[in-house]
Amino acid sequence: MVHVSRDLFEQWVAEALDALPEDIARYVDNVEVVVQWWPTREQLRRAGLPPNGLLLGLYEGVPLTRRGIAYGLVPPDKITLFQGPLEQVSWDVDDLRRRVRHTLIHELAHHFGISDERLRELGAY
Repeated sequence: MVHVSRDLFEQWVAEALDALPEDIARYVDNVEVVVQWWPTREQLRRAGLPPNGLLLGLYEGVPLTRRGIAYGLVPPDKITLFQGPLEQVSWDVDDLRRRVRHTLIHELAHHFGISDERLRELGAY
């Protein structure tokens, strides 16, 4: 387990967002990315996990593939990265930084309508 400041963790999140290829970044629409220390019971439940489950990130919103003509005037989708669990599973600072990037990309995949099952098929786990 490793621990870094919230500022450094958020900096890594911002860097991962900035490093997205332009042809992907331009389609990230109406999404807020936040850092939270630990998931709530409700977030674990929505993710299909037990109250003591391990959740690294969570996408909440309407994927691009499900947005229709009536989509508008809605709050932003939300991607939450959970600093505590990410630190808990990381070996060192470099591993944590890599996991932050990987988790953000994983949650962005959900924004693009890619399911966990499809991510497994693609070898993204």
